[in-house]
Amino acid sequence: MTVETKLALTEQDVRSYSTVKQEPSWFAEYRVQAFQAAENLPMPKPDKTKIDNWNFTKFPVHTVESDIFASLADLPDEVKAIVTENQKSIYIQRNNTPAFLQISDELKDQGVVFTDIFTAVREHGELVQKYFMTNGVKTDEHKLASLHAALLNGGVFVYVPKNVELVEPIQVVFLHDNDQASLFNHTIVVADKNSSVTYVENYLSTVPEGHGVINIVSEVLAKDNARITFGAVDVLAKGLTTYVNRRGIADRSARIDWALGLMNDGYTISENITHLIGEGSYGDTKMVTVGRGKQKQNFTTKIIHWGKHSEGYILKHGVMKDEASSIFNGVGKIEHGATKANAVQESRILMLNEKARGDANPILLIDEDDVTAGHAASVGRVDPLQLYYLMSRGISKQNAERLVVHGFLAPVVNALPIESVKKQLAEVIERKVR
Repeated sequence: MTVETKLALTEQDVRSYSTVKQEPSWFAEYRVQAFQAAENLPMPKPDKTKIDNWNFTKFPVHTVESDIFASLADLPDEVKAIVTENQKSIYIQRNNTPAFLQISDELKDQGVVFTDIFTAVREHGELVQKYFMTNGVKTDEHKLASLHAALLNGGVFVYVPKNVELVEPIQVVFLHDNDQASLFNHTIVVADKNSSVTYVENYLSTVPEGHGVINIVSEVLAKDNARITFGAVDVLAKGLTTYVNRRGIADRSARIDWALGLMNDGYTISENITHLIGEGSYGDTKMVTVGRGKQKQNFTTKIIHWGKHSEGYILKHGVMKDEASSIFNGVGKIEHGATKANAVQESRILMLNEKARGDANPILLIDEDDVTAGHAASVGRVDPLQLYYLMSRGISKQNAERLVVHGFLAPVVNALPIESVKKQLAEVIERKVR
């Protein structure tokens, strides 16, 4: 069976929503053009995963209006648990409503722009227009990219000016607490020349099952000699079909570090691509996931080397239990002219049950001679010798298995840049493998 991809929304619905949001004409027209283009564009085709019967386009409502939070004290306990104590700069979106924003005086004094995407479009239009789907993700890539641009209903914009190095992290929480809500969220993080920022976002469902769809695009742009650390923990409910496209562009001597905990309970397509454009650019991607139930997931991680002396590293660890299945596609691509580039990747999947499935596909595509490249991949079950050793020390089989899983996933968990988020990810892992 193939799911019908025709939308219930019309072009007039898109125009009306843009008017309600008081968007400038250039953005309103951008939406409409993207909506028109979507009709004739194909769906994405993730390698080794058939998504013809996955629902990416049918949802109950386009937006859900929710109450805002007057202060951090008003946050639900689930959100309080992942907000670092004394967090100075934080944005919280509740379903499709900008619900709370707190910016430190330091960020304000340094000229940092940190706000929801709607305010950014209205008040910082020139900056948004420069970076919104221009160099990162393009609207004409496929149907889901164009629909994202047309139906965007949330997100955040971060701009760090030249020569500004932020010590404190920026945290964003996308709270999904209405089972009818769909998220078409767009994140833009720009670090201008010689600047640095640590950005961490959390997607958190507090409903047991959702009936909407999730279409997320993140564009992470590091200018010359800039550094961006991008951390994310996605914990979205069962029933939500999720498409995530996180894209990075690193210019000369720039660095992008990704630390991604992808813990959704629904069907998920996740694509993370980093373009190392400039000479001496650096990209490091660490990703961890746990699949359970009957969910199907596809994770494609790609680093493309364009610049000389560029370095790209991929580390992906996943655990599958019950009847869950997952595809790990890791791609290191070295373009012609990227001499002295170094592409390294490692993908490992641990299966806890007979019916769980994992497939790790390391791919190296090299169009230059003077380079270094390597890959490693493994798919297997819990090592019985490890279990035997732990059990011989008086640990039960169940607890021994838990310890092995936590140790297997630790290289990514430990890379997350905010302690409270690291703790949250560890707790999610514990809950999912219990």
